[in-house]
Amino acid sequence: MSGTRKALIAGAALAAALVHCQQLAAQQAAEPATRAANEAFAKDLPLSDRADFEDAKRGFIATVPDGVIAGPRAPAFDTRPFAFLNSDQVPPTVNPSLWRQAQLNAVNGLFQVAERVYQVRGLDISNMTIIEGDTGLIVIDTLLSNETAKAALELYLKHRPAKPVVAVIYTHSHIDHFGGAKGVITADDAAAGKVKVIAPDGFMEHAVAENVIAGTAMTRRAQYMYGINLPVGERGQIDVGLGKALSRGTPSLVPPNDVIKQDYETRTVDGVEIEFHLVPGSEAPAEMLLYFPQFKLLDMAEDATHNMHNLYTLRGAEIRDGRIWSRYIGDAIARYGDRTDIVIAQHHWPMWGNERITAFLKRHRDLYKFIHDQSVRLLNHGLTPTEIAERLRLPASLAGDWSARGYYGTLSHNAKAVYQFYLGWYDANPADLDPLPRAEAAKKTIDYMGGADAVLARAREDFKTGQYRWVASIMSQLVFADPDNKAARALGADALEQLGYQSEAATWRDAYLTGAAELRSGPPKPQATAANAELLKGVSIDLAFDFLGVRLNAAKAEGKHIVIDWTFTDTGETQVMNLENSALTHRAGPLDDKADAGVRLSRATFDAISAKQRTMLGAVTSGDVVLSGNPQKLQELFAMFDEFAGGFEIVEPRKTAVE
Repeated sequence: MSGTRKALIAGAALAAALVHCQQLAAQQAAEPATRAANEAFAKDLPLSDRADFEDAKRGFIATVPDGVIAGPRAPAFDTRPFAFLNSDQVPPTVNPSLWRQAQLNAVNGLFQVAERVYQVRGLDISNMTIIEGDTGLIVIDTLLSNETAKAALELYLKHRPAKPVVAVIYTHSHIDHFGGAKGVITADDAAAGKVKVIAPDGFMEHAVAENVIAGTAMTRRAQYMYGINLPVGERGQIDVGLGKALSRGTPSLVPPNDVIKQDYETRTVDGVEIEFHLVPGSEAPAEMLLYFPQFKLLDMAEDATHNMHNLYTLRGAEIRDGRIWSRYIGDAIARYGDRTDIVIAQHHWPMWGNERITAFLKRHRDLYKFIHDQSVRLLNHGLTPTEIAERLRLPASLAGDWSARGYYGTLSHNAKAVYQFYLGWYDANPADLDPLPRAEAAKKTIDYMGGADAVLARAREDFKTGQYRWVASIMSQLVFADPDNKAARALGADALEQLGYQSEAATWRDAYLTGAAELRSGPPKPQATAANAELLKGVSIDLAFDFLGVRLNAAKAEGKHIVIDWTFTDTGETQVMNLENSALTHRAGPLDDKADAGVRLSRATFDAISAKQRTMLGAVTSGDVVLSGNPQKLQELFAMFDEFAGGFEIVEPRKTAVE
């Protein structure tokens, strides 16, 4: 490595360390009200129940020696910063229930679940399950990153006989279950059929769609949900509820070559019989459960894990139907319950024993049905989302169960999700039908309350009495009315921080603490985002063109009418793109002989341009793109597309106007 490169890396490390120190210095201790709240919370917890710890550690073989998995620029995963969780002394800055979950998720390494069944857990947010077939390995879910997936497989091979991977199974369409595919297999082997890649029906469509159309906004919001920019520690990020943390390696996607299309399908894969059970629209739009009769083992994918899951995810996604989710778990109980001795999932730890497993599955069946039914009952009484969330409480039989607690999803935001699923955002009060924009409303509110100084004085008194929810809310209004008011930002950050310290949900804690950090230091530097090159290969042209339509700036397109013919030389697809009435539409089929311009290129070239690996001009110059008609019309159209910056403001008003 050159001296210059070493100096740059050292400089970057020093800068990161300084930022980390600044964040730590800004963080406050737990206030007396928070200490009291967390102490009271602990009194109602069955902390003497250690069964989950026994299950989480059962079958342990080994882990990554130094706790570090190397990544492209920094560690893809690093277990070392979480060593503070080894203490059973819960710090006052962490909810005691969340501390317990964080300790369980910190248990990591290779584990034997049953004869021929192994899992790698705690080295990414999700699990990799490895089944020993007759001649090779069946890998179920490949984690989030190539680096962690490769390390997980290598850890297994270090302690078990070396066999090739003969099959990969994706349980569902979320990236933390397929993103590490190229860490365990090659795309060429999958394309040639040397490795079977099995996925549920609709996998490709949903795997890429969620990460494309609203991908920039979801990625930014995920920084809050997962605490990606927070320092790890007692006053920062300690867990994400569903797992320890997101890996920071390189995601990939190897398309499936075998798709499960029937509700129930039985296949024998390398001598292992597997019954696949499709459960679309449960935790993911495309998802399936797996039952292994010879092991009496049921893989619940992500439909029954050791926490309450999300009907609505804070990063933003389609609302999930708790009624259907519950029904699928009920179907699994009816079909497999009396012949299951082990249940696993692609997050958290397994469970052994038929009686325990049946009780566990019934609780999760009833958990999602309860949230659905009781939220609908209350909305039919006329309660609004916030009123439902404030009122709803789990029955004691569910509230006292560790696996039903809201470490990832919460009863509060899941109840609101049910309302949104049926009735949408509008609460039917006409005063809420067309409210003022947030900054404008905030200025009027603060003015009505006597101005910033009066509001701050009263808010400080409320802060002393532990009214952090209200203080955070009113300080948010003051910040939106006057984003340069340092006192408002500081008090708002302090209130959010205390709420984070009290939160049982890791996702809420991360959101609160990230909001506090950004009130103190501002949002991350905005950067134009490019589509992930690996995911782009799985995007249909139809979806890719829809994304261009999302990027169209309507004001720039006002009064314009442009028609472009597209021909993809390798796939044979043709599309006609039409700009009219400030809307970009397209259709497959015959080209328009009156089009303003034509574009001939391969799909690979289109993907490279979309991922900003190449430019349109460069591709034209090299001959990989051939233009006909009036090329200026194509240039004019592409000049109308917005670039999305991922660091937009969330806890303060936008500093720059959006056209």
